[in-house]
Amino acid sequence: MEARLENPILAVPGAMDIAKAMQKVLHGAETSIDLELLSLRASQINGCAVCLEMHSTALRKAGEPDEKLHAVAAWRESVHFTDAERAALALTEAATRIADRGEAVPDDVWEDAADHFSEQELGLIVIQIAAINFFNRINATTRQLAG
Repeated sequence: MEARLENPILAVPGAMDIAKAMQKVLHGAETSIDLELLSLRASQINGCAVCLEMHSTALRKAGEPDEKLHAVAAWRESVHFTDAERAALALTEAATRIADRGEAVPDDVWEDAADHFSEQELGLIVIQIAAINFFNRINATTRQLAG
């Protein structure tokens, strides 16, 4: 397998500046949840090997145990996640699979997340979900290779 073309983030003038600015905002913010966890789940859904490798590595370096990382795809059935993480993962799935239902993000999913996070944190979570979907779609479409 080979990439269809050079990663557009690297090839298109100005694209890297946008990506870096977005990441600076997200990585500079304080949240009660590791946003990498949400990136890992969205990347699993979207089949982005580059992002799966990047975010699982970052989570491992941050001290998350392998058992938890292996369970992300089945978080509903796993004991490794807090209620807040479950709420954020449900929001991640709904926002990533936005066209899979009539109501993009159901009220109960949003309300559960709102019970666990401040408005600023919810804003960061929504931006993180949008950002990872942006990168996933670029990488998957152009078949960027992991490793």
